Amino acid sequence: MNLIVAVDNKWGIGRDGGLLADLPGDMKFFRETTSGKVVVMGRKTLETLPGAKGLPNRINYVVTRNPKFKAKNCSVVHSEDELWEALSMHLDEDIFIIGGAEIYNRFYKSCDRLYVTKIDADLGADTFITNFDEDEDFDIVFESDPITENDITYRFTTYEKKK
Repeated sequence: MNLIVAVDNKWGIGRDGGLLADLPGDMKFFRETTSGKVVVMGRKTLETLPGAKGLPNRINYVVTRNPKFKAKNCSVVHSEDELWEALSMHLDEDIFIIGGAEIYNRFYKSCDRLYVTKIDADLGADTFITNFDEDEDFDIVFESDPITENDITYRFTTYEKKK
């Protein structure tokens, strides 16, 4: 299983219910990496997507405790057990955790690979995830050269779980 996220230098992922920055290169990377794959998100993340519906060209799972919640272009699951059962029908390498903070923090330890866009700035986040640099179970195996868009510099990094 994989995780994909963009973080600022304090491991912030969002502010006021939205993304921290408009980075077309990062959005392109996200689209290309997850297209044709399985994505797992929480309800709040789904509600920030265009039309509050699942992403096109992907199998979308939404995790929520609300038993009445319904969403377009998504399968809704209400527990970790229900999620694991649903995900068992898919190849592990095709599954991506895409947010939000509660989902990232709950499931990152189950991932073999973490795709992290590291933004070299403090963007005033109010939502944070675990600092993967401090997790001894993961190593950085790739780091891109810096990229600058909209006056923001970032790098693509990949972490892999230690065997």
